Amino acid sequence: MLKNLFSSSIRADVLALLLNSPDEKFYVREIAKLLRKNPSGVKRELDNLEKMGIVFSERVANLKYFQADKDSSLFSELKNLIAKSLGLPGALKAVLRASGTKAAFLYGPYAEGEDVDTVDLFVIGASSSIIKGLKGIEKKFGQKVNCTVMEEAEYKLKRKKRDANLKRLLSGKRITLIGRV
Repeated sequence: MLKNLFSSSIRADVLALLLNSPDEKFYVREIAKLLRKNPSGVKRELDNLEKMGIVFSERVANLKYFQADKDSSLFSELKNLIAKSLGLPGALKAVLRASGTKAAFLYGPYAEGEDVDTVDLFVIGASSSIIKGLKGIEKKFGQKVNCTVMEEAEYKLKRKKRDANLKRLLSGKRITLIGRV
């Protein structure tokens, strides 16, 4: 079972996305776009995970939506295993991808390698669903996430005007999670 479960990197990424956003439904192309993977590979892995009883699908109009099966006997164990293997940055990536974030990075003392209670996260262009996901991560990892969210247009304008605060933030050490800044 374990050999079947972790036989591909696409499967690991799909599992991370679905298990970290268990209340969300995604269709194949949406998952492929969020993970930046080939849709046919994503579809194959989703079908395999559905056969194993880890995810389930629901057809709405002409789209087939997939969601983590919270009633699966493996759900909580897999979620914990994924969280441990990906660590805080990996768990954050999954939540950020699910919220449609354009770009995000960690900065401050955590990015500099210090062991801290609060992690600073800068997010460009995310939906409001990010807050719920971050609360779960805070609880799981025991670290507070100090999140700064900026709309993409505002970010571009500040960057063009060479905003001093943004310039200082971008010049420091950071851990890029998604996109380019």
